[in-house]
Amino acid sequence: MSSRLPAPLDTVNSNPLATIFPTSEKPMVARYRLRTRGYLNAISNRREFEGALIQIDGGYGCIHPWPELGDPTLEKCLADLAGAQRWPVVRRAIRCAEYDRAARNYEGSLFEEMEVPTSHASLAKNDLPTVALAAEAGFTLVKLKCGRDLAAEATFLKTVSAEFPALKWRLDFNESMTSEQAMEFLLALSDSVRAAIDFVEDPCPYSESIWKDLRKKTRLKFAVDREASPTSSAAQVMIIKPAVDEPFLLGESALSYQQRVVLTSYMDHPFGQAFAAWEAARLELQFPGLVGICGLQTHHLFEPDAFTEALGPWSPIFTPPHGTGIGFDDLLDDLPWTRLY
Repeated sequence: MSSRLPAPLDTVNSNPLATIFPTSEKPMVARYRLRTRGYLNAISNRREFEGALIQIDGGYGCIHPWPELGDPTLEKCLADLAGAQRWPVVRRAIRCAEYDRAARNYEGSLFEEMEVPTSHASLAKNDLPTVALAAEAGFTLVKLKCGRDLAAEATFLKTVSAEFPALKWRLDFNESMTSEQAMEFLLALSDSVRAAIDFVEDPCPYSESIWKDLRKKTRLKFAVDREASPTSSAAQVMIIKPAVDEPFLLGESALSYQQRVVLTSYMDHPFGQAFAAWEAARLELQFPGLVGICGLQTHHLFEPDAFTEALGPWSPIFTPPHGTGIGFDDLLDDLPWTRLY
Protein backbone atom coordinates (compact mmCIF):
# COMPACT_ATOMS: atom_id res chain seq x y z
CA MET A 1 0.00 0.00 0.00
CA SER A 2 1.26 3.46 -0.82
CA SER A 3 2.38 5.45 2.23
CA ARG A 4 0.52 8.43 0.77
CA LEU A 5 -2.94 6.96 1.14
CA PRO A 6 -5.01 8.11 4.12
CA ALA A 7 -4.38 6.06 7.22
CA PRO A 8 -7.24 3.89 8.48
CA LEU A 9 -9.69 5.69 10.73
CA ASP A 10 -8.67 3.81 13.86
CA THR A 11 -5.04 5.00 13.49
CA VAL A 12 -5.82 8.66 12.80
CA ASN A 13 -6.15 11.23 15.53
CA SER A 14 -9.61 12.65 14.91
CA ASN A 15 -8.25 16.16 15.32
CA PRO A 16 -4.45 16.53 15.12
CA LEU A 17 -4.76 20.27 15.71
CA ALA A 18 -6.01 19.56 19.20
CA THR A 19 -2.66 17.94 19.96
CA ILE A 20 -0.38 20.22 17.96
CA PHE A 21 -2.09 23.49 18.80
CA PRO A 22 -4.27 22.92 21.90
CA THR A 23 -5.68 26.47 21.89
CA SER A 24 -5.62 27.10 18.15
CA GLU A 25 -8.22 29.10 16.35
CA LYS A 26 -9.42 27.96 12.96
CA PRO A 27 -6.60 28.03 10.39
CA MET A 28 -6.16 30.95 8.03
CA VAL A 29 -5.44 30.44 4.36
CA ALA A 30 -3.96 32.42 1.49
CA ARG A 31 -4.68 30.86 -1.88
CA TYR A 32 -2.16 31.06 -4.68
CA ARG A 33 -1.88 30.15 -8.34
CA LEU A 34 1.40 29.12 -9.95
CA ARG A 35 1.97 29.09 -13.70
CA THR A 36 4.63 26.81 -15.09
CA ARG A 37 7.04 27.44 -17.93
CA GLY A 38 6.00 24.10 -19.48
CA TYR A 39 4.31 20.80 -18.68
CA LEU A 40 5.76 19.30 -15.51
CA ASN A 41 5.39 15.56 -16.12
CA ALA A 42 3.89 12.89 -18.35
CA ILE A 43 0.60 12.59 -16.47
CA SER A 44 -0.40 16.26 -16.24
CA ASN A 45 -1.50 18.60 -19.02
CA ARG A 46 -1.91 21.55 -16.69
CA ARG A 47 0.11 24.74 -16.79
CA GLU A 48 -1.57 26.40 -13.80
CA PHE A 49 -1.59 25.00 -10.28
CA GLU A 50 -3.66 26.16 -7.34
CA GLY A 51 -2.70 25.71 -3.73
CA ALA A 52 -2.95 27.42 -0.40
CA LEU A 53 -0.53 28.58 2.25
CA ILE A 54 -1.96 27.98 5.70
CA GLN A 55 -1.40 29.79 9.00
CA ILE A 56 -2.15 28.15 12.35
CA ASP A 57 -1.41 30.20 15.47
CA GLY A 58 1.45 31.98 13.69
CA GLY A 59 2.95 28.88 12.07
CA TYR A 60 2.87 28.43 8.29
CA GLY A 61 2.52 25.48 5.95
CA CYS A 62 1.71 24.72 2.31
CA ILE A 63 -1.03 22.59 0.75
CA HIS A 64 -0.33 21.94 -2.92
CA PRO A 65 -2.39 18.95 -4.09
CA TRP A 66 -1.68 16.87 -7.17
CA PRO A 67 -4.98 15.12 -8.01
CA GLU A 68 -3.13 13.40 -10.87
CA LEU A 69 -1.04 11.65 -8.21
CA GLY A 70 -3.97 10.70 -6.00
CA ASP A 71 -4.38 13.80 -3.84
CA PRO A 72 -7.83 15.29 -3.29
CA THR A 73 -8.68 18.60 -4.93
CA LEU A 74 -7.72 21.82 -3.19
CA GLU A 75 -11.30 22.38 -2.06
CA LYS A 76 -11.41 18.91 -0.51
CA CYS A 77 -8.05 19.54 1.13
CA LEU A 78 -9.32 22.74 2.75
CA ALA A 79 -12.47 20.98 3.91
CA ASP A 80 -10.25 18.26 5.37
CA LEU A 81 -8.08 20.88 7.08
CA ALA A 82 -11.19 22.26 8.79
CA GLY A 83 -12.34 18.77 9.73
CA ALA A 84 -10.70 15.37 10.22
CA GLN A 85 -7.25 16.13 8.67
CA ARG A 86 -6.97 12.64 7.18
CA TRP A 87 -5.08 13.33 3.95
CA PRO A 88 -1.26 13.14 4.04
CA VAL A 89 -0.86 16.40 2.09
CA VAL A 90 -2.98 18.16 4.74
CA ARG A 91 -1.40 16.48 7.75
CA ARG A 92 2.11 17.25 6.54
CA ALA A 93 1.18 20.93 6.03
CA ILE A 94 -0.04 20.99 9.64
CA ARG A 95 3.21 19.39 10.76
CA CYS A 96 5.19 22.01 8.83
CA ALA A 97 3.20 24.74 10.59
CA GLU A 98 4.07 23.19 13.94
CA TYR A 99 7.81 23.30 13.28
CA ASP A 100 7.59 26.75 11.72
CA ARG A 101 5.59 28.17 14.65
CA ALA A 102 8.06 26.83 17.22
CA ALA A 103 11.00 28.50 15.46
CA ARG A 104 9.15 31.79 14.96
CA ASN A 105 8.26 31.89 18.66
CA TYR A 106 11.99 31.83 19.39
CA GLU A 107 12.66 34.30 16.57
CA GLY A 108 15.04 31.86 14.93
CA SER A 109 15.40 30.28 11.51
CA LEU A 110 14.90 26.55 11.10
CA PHE A 111 17.90 26.61 8.79
CA GLU A 112 20.35 27.82 11.45
CA GLU A 113 23.31 25.42 11.67
CA MET A 114 21.65 23.14 9.12
CA GLU A 115 23.33 21.96 5.90
CA VAL A 116 20.91 21.39 3.04
CA PRO A 117 22.05 18.69 0.58
CA THR A 118 22.86 19.73 -2.96
CA SER A 119 20.32 19.19 -5.74
CA HIS A 120 20.00 17.88 -9.25
CA ALA A 121 18.63 20.07 -12.03
CA SER A 122 14.99 19.35 -12.92
CA LEU A 123 13.96 19.46 -16.58
CA ALA A 124 10.32 19.21 -17.61
CA LYS A 125 11.10 18.78 -21.31
CA ASN A 126 13.82 17.98 -23.83
CA ASP A 127 15.70 21.25 -24.08
CA LEU A 128 19.39 21.46 -24.96
CA PRO A 129 19.83 25.15 -24.01
CA THR A 130 18.51 24.42 -20.51
CA VAL A 131 20.90 21.49 -20.18
CA ALA A 132 23.75 23.82 -21.11
CA LEU A 133 22.60 26.32 -18.48
CA ALA A 134 22.42 23.54 -15.89
CA ALA A 135 25.99 22.47 -16.66
CA GLU A 136 27.17 26.09 -16.45
CA ALA A 137 25.41 26.49 -13.09
CA GLY A 138 27.39 23.58 -11.68
CA PHE A 139 24.81 20.79 -11.69
CA THR A 140 26.28 17.29 -12.06
CA LEU A 141 22.93 15.46 -12.19
CA VAL A 142 19.88 16.26 -14.29
CA LYS A 143 16.41 14.84 -13.71
CA LEU A 144 14.34 14.57 -16.88
CA LYS A 145 10.58 14.09 -16.83
CA CYS A 146 9.89 11.37 -19.39
CA GLY A 147 6.97 9.45 -20.81
CA ARG A 148 5.29 11.89 -23.21
CA ASP A 149 7.23 10.87 -26.33
CA LEU A 150 9.51 7.88 -25.80
CA ALA A 151 11.14 8.01 -29.23
CA ALA A 152 12.01 11.71 -28.88
CA GLU A 153 13.29 11.14 -25.36
CA ALA A 154 15.55 8.30 -26.47
CA THR A 155 17.01 10.53 -29.19
CA PHE A 156 17.45 13.38 -26.71
CA LEU A 157 19.29 11.16 -24.23
CA LYS A 158 21.63 9.96 -26.97
CA THR A 159 22.40 13.59 -27.88
CA VAL A 160 22.92 14.97 -24.38
CA SER A 161 24.97 12.03 -23.14
CA ALA A 162 27.37 12.66 -26.03
CA GLU A 163 27.41 16.48 -25.76
CA PHE A 164 27.57 16.60 -21.95
CA PRO A 165 29.54 13.49 -20.94
CA ALA A 166 30.13 14.80 -17.40
CA LEU A 167 26.41 14.87 -16.60
CA LYS A 168 24.48 11.96 -15.14
CA TRP A 169 20.75 11.53 -15.71
CA ARG A 170 17.75 10.66 -13.57
CA LEU A 171 14.72 9.64 -15.63
CA ASP A 172 11.27 10.03 -14.07
CA PHE A 173 8.35 8.35 -15.87
CA ASN A 174 5.66 8.79 -13.18
CA GLU A 175 4.52 5.19 -13.84
CA SER A 176 3.48 6.19 -17.38
CA MET A 177 4.74 2.96 -19.00
CA THR A 178 3.71 -0.64 -18.72
CA SER A 179 6.39 -3.06 -17.58
CA GLU A 180 6.74 -4.28 -21.19
CA GLN A 181 7.19 -0.73 -22.49
CA ALA A 182 9.73 0.00 -19.77
CA MET A 183 11.78 -3.06 -20.63
CA GLU A 184 11.67 -2.32 -24.35
CA PHE A 185 12.60 1.36 -23.91
CA LEU A 186 15.49 0.79 -21.51
CA LEU A 187 17.00 -2.16 -23.40
CA ALA A 188 16.90 -0.17 -26.66
CA LEU A 189 19.20 2.49 -25.18
CA SER A 190 22.85 2.15 -26.08
CA ASP A 191 25.41 1.05 -23.50
CA SER A 192 26.88 4.56 -23.43
CA VAL A 193 23.47 6.11 -22.68
CA ARG A 194 22.72 3.56 -19.96
CA ALA A 195 26.12 4.28 -18.43
CA ALA A 196 25.06 7.93 -18.08
CA ILE A 197 21.85 7.07 -16.18
CA ASP A 198 22.00 7.48 -12.42
CA PHE A 199 18.60 5.89 -11.88
CA VAL A 200 15.17 5.38 -13.45
CA GLU A 201 12.26 6.57 -11.32
CA ASP A 202 8.83 4.93 -11.43
CA PRO A 203 9.15 3.46 -14.93
CA CYS A 204 5.93 1.49 -14.33
CA PRO A 205 3.76 0.71 -11.30
CA TYR A 206 5.84 -0.82 -8.53
CA SER A 207 6.01 -4.61 -8.37
CA GLU A 208 8.74 -6.43 -6.52
CA SER A 209 9.08 -9.20 -9.10
CA ILE A 210 8.83 -6.93 -12.15
CA TRP A 211 11.29 -4.37 -10.80
CA LYS A 212 13.78 -7.09 -9.87
CA ASP A 213 13.53 -8.40 -13.43
CA LEU A 214 14.04 -4.90 -14.86
CA ARG A 215 17.08 -4.46 -12.65
CA LYS A 216 18.55 -7.81 -13.70
CA LYS A 217 18.06 -7.32 -17.44
CA THR A 218 18.90 -3.61 -17.79
CA ARG A 219 21.56 -3.39 -15.03
CA LEU A 220 20.10 0.01 -14.12
CA LYS A 221 19.13 1.33 -10.69
CA PHE A 222 15.47 2.04 -9.99
CA ALA A 223 13.91 4.63 -7.71
CA VAL A 224 10.48 4.28 -6.12
CA ASP A 225 8.39 7.40 -5.56
CA ARG A 226 4.62 7.05 -5.95
CA GLU A 227 4.55 3.71 -4.12
CA ALA A 228 7.34 4.55 -1.68
CA SER A 229 6.75 2.59 1.52
CA PRO A 230 8.67 0.56 4.10
CA THR A 231 8.08 -2.54 1.91
CA SER A 232 9.55 -1.16 -1.36
CA SER A 233 12.58 -3.44 -1.17
CA ALA A 234 13.05 -3.97 -4.94
CA ALA A 235 14.15 -0.35 -5.46
CA GLN A 236 17.71 0.83 -5.10
CA VAL A 237 16.65 4.42 -4.36
CA MET A 238 13.88 5.75 -2.14
CA ILE A 239 12.29 9.06 -3.17
CA ILE A 240 10.86 11.01 -0.24
CA LYS A 241 8.57 14.00 -0.65
CA PRO A 242 8.16 15.79 2.69
CA ALA A 243 4.95 17.43 1.41
CA VAL A 244 3.23 14.03 1.73
CA ASP A 245 5.75 11.67 3.35
CA GLU A 246 7.11 11.31 6.86
CA PRO A 247 10.86 11.34 6.11
CA PHE A 248 12.04 9.50 9.21
CA LEU A 249 9.72 6.53 8.60
CA LEU A 250 10.92 6.01 5.04
CA GLY A 251 14.51 6.94 5.92
CA GLU A 252 14.72 4.15 8.49
CA SER A 253 13.27 1.71 5.96
CA ALA A 254 15.76 2.78 3.28
CA LEU A 255 18.60 2.33 5.74
CA SER A 256 17.51 -1.25 6.43
CA TYR A 257 17.42 -2.05 2.68
CA GLN A 258 20.70 -0.19 1.99
CA GLN A 259 18.87 2.14 -0.38
CA ARG A 260 19.95 5.63 -1.32
CA VAL A 261 17.55 8.37 -0.26
CA VAL A 262 16.62 11.38 -2.38
CA LEU A 263 14.31 14.05 -0.99
CA THR A 264 12.47 16.24 -3.45
CA SER A 265 10.01 19.07 -3.47
CA TYR A 266 6.42 18.44 -4.52
CA MET A 267 6.92 20.90 -7.38
CA ASP A 268 4.92 23.23 -5.19
CA HIS A 269 5.04 26.75 -3.80
CA PRO A 270 8.51 28.01 -2.77
CA PHE A 271 7.40 27.76 0.86
CA GLY A 272 6.76 24.04 0.42
CA GLN A 273 10.05 23.75 -1.44
CA ALA A 274 11.85 25.32 1.53
CA PHE A 275 10.13 22.89 3.93
CA ALA A 276 11.39 19.97 1.84
CA ALA A 277 14.91 21.41 1.93
CA TRP A 278 14.81 21.69 5.73
CA GLU A 279 13.52 18.13 6.09
CA ALA A 280 16.36 16.93 3.84
CA ALA A 281 18.90 18.66 6.08
CA ARG A 282 17.23 17.23 9.19
CA LEU A 283 17.19 13.66 7.85
CA GLU A 284 20.86 13.84 6.89
CA LEU A 285 21.65 15.13 10.38
CA GLN A 286 19.83 12.15 11.89
CA PHE A 287 21.30 9.56 9.50
CA PRO A 288 24.67 10.86 8.23
CA GLY A 289 25.48 9.63 4.74
CA LEU A 290 21.96 8.38 3.98
CA VAL A 291 20.76 11.32 1.89
CA GLY A 292 22.20 11.73 -1.60
CA ILE A 293 21.93 14.56 -4.09
CA CYS A 294 18.32 15.73 -3.81
CA GLY A 295 15.70 17.49 -5.92
CA LEU A 296 15.07 20.69 -3.98
CA GLN A 297 15.55 23.28 -6.72
CA THR A 298 12.28 23.46 -8.65
CA HIS A 299 11.29 27.13 -8.40
CA HIS A 300 12.75 27.78 -11.85
CA LEU A 301 10.01 25.60 -13.36
CA PHE A 302 7.47 28.33 -12.60
CA GLU A 303 7.08 31.88 -13.75
CA PRO A 304 8.94 34.11 -11.28
CA ASP A 305 7.37 36.00 -8.41
CA ALA A 306 8.58 37.47 -5.12
CA PHE A 307 8.68 34.05 -3.44
CA THR A 308 10.71 32.37 -6.19
CA GLU A 309 13.09 35.34 -6.25
CA ALA A 310 13.69 34.89 -2.50
CA LEU A 311 15.20 31.45 -3.20
CA GLY A 312 17.94 32.95 -5.34
CA PRO A 313 19.39 31.74 -8.64
CA TRP A 314 19.04 28.25 -10.07
CA SER A 315 21.93 26.38 -8.55
CA PRO A 316 22.80 23.02 -6.94
CA ILE A 317 23.11 24.93 -3.67
CA PHE A 318 19.87 25.73 -1.86
CA THR A 319 19.53 29.34 -0.66
CA PRO A 320 17.48 29.42 2.57
CA PRO A 321 14.96 32.27 2.54
CA HIS A 322 15.57 35.06 5.03
CA GLY A 323 13.42 35.30 8.12
CA THR A 324 12.28 33.20 11.05
CA GLY A 325 10.94 29.67 10.89
CA ILE A 326 10.93 28.54 7.27
CA GLY A 327 11.41 32.20 6.26
CA PHE A 328 9.67 34.60 3.84
CA ASP A 329 8.47 36.77 6.79
CA ASP A 330 7.67 40.00 4.93
CA LEU A 331 6.09 38.21 1.98
CA LEU A 332 3.86 36.15 4.24
CA ASP A 333 2.78 39.25 6.16
CA ASP A 334 1.65 40.90 2.92
CA LEU A 335 -0.65 38.05 1.80
CA PRO A 336 -4.45 38.40 1.99
CA TRP A 337 -5.19 35.88 4.76
CA THR A 338 -8.75 34.72 5.39
CA ARG A 339 -10.13 32.56 8.19
CA LEU A 340 -11.05 29.04 7.05
CA TYR A 341 -14.82 28.71 7.31
